[in-house]
Amino acid sequence: MTTYCDYCNSHPQDTFNKVYHDTQYGFPLDSDDQLFERLVLEINQAGLSWITILKKAENFHKAYDGFKIEKIANYTENDRARLLEDAGIIRNRLKVNAAIVNAQKILELKKEFGSFKEWLDKHHPLTKEEWTKLFKKTFIFTGGEIVNEFLMSTGYLAGAHETACPIYKKVASLRPAWMGQSK
Repeated sequence: MTTYCDYCNSHPQDTFNKVYHDTQYGFPLDSDDQLFERLVLEINQAGLSWITILKKAENFHKAYDGFKIEKIANYTENDRARLLEDAGIIRNRLKVNAAIVNAQKILELKKEFGSFKEWLDKHHPLTKEEWTKLFKKTFIFTGGEIVNEFLMSTGYLAGAHETACPIYKKVASLRPAWMGQSK
């Protein structure tokens, strides 16, 4: 019998979480837009269950123009209003604002580091506490749990999968050796 992570075992009928667990969680991402998407989704999950976000993920993708950082960084007040009226996503003013402001911050990081990914790579490895401090200094609406889940879900912090989980080895084989290291 295959042993999956406790999280999957505790949600056996939930195909959204199972698919996410098996195909995305902990897998390294190379695209800045994909990294940004994960950050926005993690921010939107704050105070809610992850299944809520997974069920709305496609709506988020459409509402936020495929998470194109440059486009979102230039959103206007009309875009903010459109997002706050979109029942397909989380309609929270602070979370909508965080997506726009954080897209603008990523554009600033790109000027200095070349990409969001390069900024992450340059600072890796850090402890969870060091990452949280860095994110709070750089972005908005990025508390410890949001930062932790963002970094685990993208492979920058270990812990996405238990070692006995069949996905653990798959994820480990996809990332550079240094990526799974934590201080």
